Amino acid sequence: MLSDVMEDYLKAIYTLQTEHGPPVSTSAIAEHLDKTAPTVTSMLGKLEERGLVDREKYKGVELTDEGQTVALEVLRHHRLLEAYLTEHLDYSWSEVHDEADALEHHISEAFEQRVAEALGNPEFDPHGDPIPNVDLDPVEDQTTRLSEHDEGDRVVVARVSDRDEDELEYLAEAGLVPGVEVEIVDIAPFGMVTVRVDDHEQSLPESVARSIRVEPVGEPESAPAGVGGA
Repeated sequence: MLSDVMEDYLKAIYTLQTEHGPPVSTSAIAEHLDKTAPTVTSMLGKLEERGLVDREKYKGVELTDEGQTVALEVLRHHRLLEAYLTEHLDYSWSEVHDEADALEHHISEAFEQRVAEALGNPEFDPHGDPIPNVDLDPVEDQTTRLSEHDEGDRVVVARVSDRDEDELEYLAEAGLVPGVEVEIVDIAPFGMVTVRVDDHEQSLPESVARSIRVEPVGEPESAPAGVGGA
């Protein structure tokens, strides 16, 4: 049986692998999990011994098929729990990440199934992240970062990072939630990105714009507008 910490590492590796491709470096995992490099190196050795990751010296790690399945199961639990907490227990989207982190390792498959059925088997969590299906198939990501676009581009917010509570509250107040169409108005040389949302403009630090994933206007894969509202 895997520990909660091991599952957290596999989930982190999957997330980084999806965003940047394999192999995933020790430093990237350390930054993502706020751990020291020696701590991460030690854990990666344990995961390798269990056949959950393949390691390439000086390059990083990649999940094995078994490691990927574990990561997808934990992600499915996490995102279903986030959806349930917002839809049935009146949590705001800025509150659910830590609660789901605490619960994701400890629910049974029967409970997971009941949660999914109670929600109508949703495809997305409140932040727009795709929920892995019951077969734990890999999730394709064809979105881009808002920060990668140019002035005049029109895009739809697909998902936002759930890791920073203050940032989520800021985005909700600005109306930057999954499903909302925005136009990039200005990109300042010092890192601010200004977008038009409905009838108002909102300036975002480049770091926030980088954390917002978008897709072209007209793409059908976005979560419905307002799903992330506080």
